Amino acid sequence: DIEKSRMDAEKRLAPAESMRDVLPFDLSSSSLRPPMAAPKASSPATSVPAVAQSSEVRTSHNKPEGAATAAGSNQARPIASPAGGGGSGGRGSGQVVLVNELQRGNPVLECVRNVRWSYSKDIVPDYVVGRTSCILYLSVKYHRLHPEYISKRIDGLGKNYRLRVLLIHVDTDDCKIPLREINRIAVLGEMTILLAWSLDEAGRYIETLKAFEHRQPDIIKERVEDTYIARLSNSLTSIKSVNKTDVLTLSSNFGSFEGVSKATSSELSLCAGIGDLKAQRIFKAFHEPFIPEK
Repeated sequence: DIEKSRMDAEKRLAPAESMRDVLPFDLSSSSLRPPMAAPKASSPATSVPAVAQSSEVRTSHNKPEGAATAAGSNQARPIASPAGGGGSGGRGSGQVVLVNELQRGNPVLECVRNVRWSYSKDIVPDYVVGRTSCILYLSVKYHRLHPEYISKRIDGLGKNYRLRVLLIHVDTDDCKIPLREINRIAVLGEMTILLAWSLDEAGRYIETLKAFEHRQPDIIKERVEDTYIARLSNSLTSIKSVNKTDVLTLSSNFGSFEGVSKATSSELSLCAGIGDLKAQRIFKAFHEPFIPEK
């Protein structure tokens, strides 16, 4: 009986042994990894890659998920720079308004709430709101104390920015003469002037320039029909009390914009719907100097 049981056990084990010879993987391993090829004895040089390959396969099975990618490269993943990085030398501020260190303590920064901002030592203007957009900040009171300041700041910009904004905080009532001086300096320095009558308004200008950094200028331009009568109406209705009906009347009586501009006050008053007061306003609009003389 013992001998018979031994023979039956050998018969049951025979198929498993034959499968072990046929299958390409090791049945005794739980990971079912392919068996390592034995190094060939013919050449020592050919056995080195085989050993290296086997050790590499063995290591990859033992490492946790994601560790193999990091081990395969000596370079670490780039870490995002903080808001105050200014990694591009001040040109191109990303989603952050770069603020010059000279503006530290300026109360207008407390009014910039809807966009991120950070100090930077690598910029020339006071604020960088885009790759080609910058802002210089000036208050009228400071200009009256240091009239040469803004000229030096504009000269320091050079030709590095396409949109160069001079943001002026009008913080005094007696501002006509200082604003005229600043306007002349801005024109010579190819600057665009924005007047803010409060710190909150100045902060909103900075936020808006940053928020509309990648927008086209057409969205803020007035949409006027590209016809002669539309352009004529847009020009003449800028005069106080002149409406579109008056524009049609003037156009039919004088023929063109040039004819309206050369008409006298008495000739204008003869048109239907154009009284003496409106005629005087139209006449003054074409004949008075742009800047009134004192």
